[in-house]
Parts: sequence; C-alpha cells; structure tokens
Amino acid sequence: MKLYRAFATVGSLTLVSRVLGFMRDIAFAWAFGAGWVADAFNVAFRFPNLFRRLFGEGAFNSAFIPLFAKELEGNGREEARAFAEEAMSGLAALLVALTIVAILAMPWLMYLLAPGFSAQPEKFDLAVLLTQITFPYLLCMSLVALFSGVLNTFGRFVESSSVSIVLNLTLLAAIFVGFWLGYRNEPGGGIVQAVGVFVAGVLQLWLLIDGLRRNNFSLRLRRPRMTDRMRRLIALGIPGVIAGGVTQINIMIGTVIASQEPGAVSQLYYADRLYELPLAIVGIAIGVVLLPDVARQLRAGNHAGVLDSQNRSLEFAMLLTVPAAVALAVVPIPIVKVLFERGAFTAADTANTAAVLSVFALGLPAFVMIKVFSPAYFAREDTKTPMRYATISLIANTLGSIGLFFLFREIGWLPQLGIAVATTLGGWLNAGLLWTTLVRRGHFVLDRRMARAFASILLSSVVMGAALIAAAHFLARYFVSGQGFAVHVLALAALVGAGLAVYGLIVLATGTINLRQLRKLFGRG
Repeated sequence: MKLYRAFATVGSLTLVSRVLGFMRDIAFAWAFGAGWVADAFNVAFRFPNLFRRLFGEGAFNSAFIPLFAKELEGNGREEARAFAEEAMSGLAALLVALTIVAILAMPWLMYLLAPGFSAQPEKFDLAVLLTQITFPYLLCMSLVALFSGVLNTFGRFVESSSVSIVLNLTLLAAIFVGFWLGYRNEPGGGIVQAVGVFVAGVLQLWLLIDGLRRNNFSLRLRRPRMTDRMRRLIALGIPGVIAGGVTQINIMIGTVIASQEPGAVSQLYYADRLYELPLAIVGIAIGVVLLPDVARQLRAGNHAGVLDSQNRSLEFAMLLTVPAAVALAVVPIPIVKVLFERGAFTAADTANTAAVLSVFALGLPAFVMIKVFSPAYFAREDTKTPMRYATISLIANTLGSIGLFFLFREIGWLPQLGIAVATTLGGWLNAGLLWTTLVRRGHFVLDRRMARAFASILLSSVVMGAALIAAAHFLARYFVSGQGFAVHVLALAALVGAGLAVYGLIVLATGTINLRQLRKLFGRG
C-alpha cells in the first residue's frame, strides 16, 4: 500500500488546494459573475494557467524525472545536481526571453488568444493588460516544476503538492483586497487579480527553494550551455510537454473558440473548475507519484513491479473517478447553483454551466486514464508516441470544437456545449490510443484483481447515480432560491453524503476494497 499512501498524500494536499480554489471561485463568481471583466481575466489567466498545468502537474517532468533519476542512480548525487542546474539555467534563459517577447507582442497575440474580444475594444484592451501582468508567472512555474521533479525523485511530495495551495490563498486574498479598494465587477478588480497571480508565482518559487534547502539539495544558476544531457532533455521534453498537456491545450483551444459567444468563456471556466476537482485529486496524484516509481522499477529490472504499480494506479483512479463522473453528469445543477449562483452569477449562468459540466464529466475517466498510461511511456524515455496520439486527439478536438460550436449555434443549442462534446471525445480517443499500444507492446497487462474491481466499480457507480437522481428529486424544494445559502449548503451536503454512502456500501459489500486496506491506506494498519 506504499504507492496508495503516496497517492493519498498528494491527493489530500491537492484536495485542500481545490477546496481553497472553490472558495476563490465562489468569491470570484460573486464579484465578477460571467461578465466581460470575468471573461477578460479568465483569458488572461488561462494562458499562464496552461503553463502551470504543463509544468506544475507533470508534463515537463515526464522528460526531466527519468533523466534526473538516471543521473542520480548511475552517476551519483553531484552529477544529478549538475544536470538539474543545467536544466534550470537553460529553462530560465528561454522563458525570460519568451516572457519579454510575449509581453511586448500581447496586443497582437490577443487576436489569437481571444479573437472574439476584438468586437468589444474595452474588453480586448483589458484582456491584453491583464495577460501582460500575469505572463511572468510562467518563469516562476517553470522553476517550480523543475524543483518539484527533483524533490519527487527523492520521494518528497509535500512541497510540490502544496504550491497550488499558495496560489489559491494568494488569489483569494487578492479578491478581498479588491473589495477593500472598492472594486466589484469592474476593471480595477481584474487588475488586482492579475497582480495576485504574479505574487503567487514568487511565493510558490520561494516555497520550493526552501524545500530543496531543507532536503540539502540547493541549486545555483549557471551560464546556459547546450550539453549532450540538455539535448536529450529537449528531445524528450518537447514531445512530453505536448503529450502531457493535451487536456489543457484542448481547454485553451475551447477558450479561443468560446470567445465568440458572450459569457461562454467564463461558463466553460466554471465547469472546468468543477470537473477538475476529481481530475486533480486523482490524476495529479497518479502523475506525480507513478512516474518516479515506474522509472525506478524499470532501472532495477523489476517488470512485475511495474505492471503491479500500473494496475494499482488504474484501480485507484477508477475507484474515485467513475463515481465522480457519474455524480457530476446526473446532478450538475444543484452543485453549480450552490457553489456559484449569487451576486453577478445568474440562474441562466447556472443552467449553461451545468449543461457544459455534465458533458465534461463523461470524459473524466478518460482524462485520468491518460495520467495512468502516459508514465509507462515516459519512464522508458518514449515521449514521441504519446505526443503523436496527443496530436491526433488535439486535431480531432479542434476540428470538432469549431464544427460543433457553430453547428449548435445555428440550430439554437448552447454553442459552448459543442466544445465540451469535442473535448470529451478527444480525451477518450487519446486514452484509447495509449491503452491499445501499451497492450500491443506487452507493457500493460490487466490483472485479475483489476478486472474484478472495474466491474464492481461500474455497478456501484450506476446504482449510486440512480440514488443521486432520486435524492435530488426529494431535496429539490431545498434548492429553490428562497431557501437561503445555509439551506442550500445543507441540502448539497445531504445529496453528496447520500451518494457517498450508497457507493461506499456497495464497494465494501462487493469486496472491491476492504476495511483492512483502508486502515493501511491511512497508515493505521
């Protein structure tokens, strides 16, 4: 259960971060709703947030960790330190240059990031300004990612899993600073939020530097040089970032297309935040823990251990992801209503966001499967195969998003729903390609325990979904607008509790997981 405990450590810290993130989103929705200032900030934050996901949630480390682990185990700690310093110096130099160019060119780049904003000059100009303020966050996150990879290779996961907590606390504080300055749904509030993003990046970087210091592994900047090790990192890193970040790239493309519809960018953002909760808790935990584990076992020649780690990771992922997907798909309206519907966020926003969320939820298991299957390639220093499959998925998603967005708008359906459909189908396409290739190469064999567990998880989730529909119908009168926030929260808690109880009882009854395993998972066995 050591692997499960590592998942639990990363997952629990990620859960804390996401709870704080929801608190931030609730406050943000109250202050900005889904209006033009919210759209401008969400576009400005989407681009650095894309890089945060790419670098901070494992895509960059898909290339760095196997090479760093090889240096550490083959040549010792000092050579590993030298490689990390080379990587840090090269990455910092590249992103300083990129940041300067992007800030200067942002008035023109915005036509690519949000072309629909050009019809409203005030919105367009604000998005340009906010993106210029947030862009230096990329440099901070690149270094945070590299430092996280070093700590994760040493089996230290706490610091790297806490950086998002710093981000959410800082942005939540920025909202209150904006309130104190008298800003609500107006540009000044968006500027305060953008400054908060930059400040959060500096604080996150400090946290990781302190983590390295406490683990006696400090790094210093060198003059950037193109060594053989750097050439290998680049050769693996570019495909790895594309492959590991395809989900976020798909969402970025959806934002560009959604900028054609007023309010759509923010509604997609809010839906994304909700389905990202289980994806983050499970997917990030697996992505962070599984890659160094598989890399170490491959170096030791323990192929049986690799297969067991992969099966247990898939079991852990499906155990938590499938019921979450079912819940978000069948009862999205109460969730969105309770969390966001107040202030500038209207009932119409709730209906639209819930519809998008229910479609996104159907792709949730696929997005987590990508996190399970990708480390099997990355640990073998094969980043090109996942990149090819990610590119195929990306092309399919882009074409599907464009086609369905305008088709749905033409026939009178919610246009952003077409983007959600395309994103979901693209995720399943990517996961299917990764799975079939691993099976064909003999790098993944589904064991008997996993096959039994999956059948039980599917049955338990279907029964839970039916129970949630019935419970939502029974509790419907407690979700009406006149009941007040406290009643809404209690009703949502009862709905979630009913779903968890039904699912947990069936999972325990079918033996998918037992009490002894739960005690071991939490370190009590």
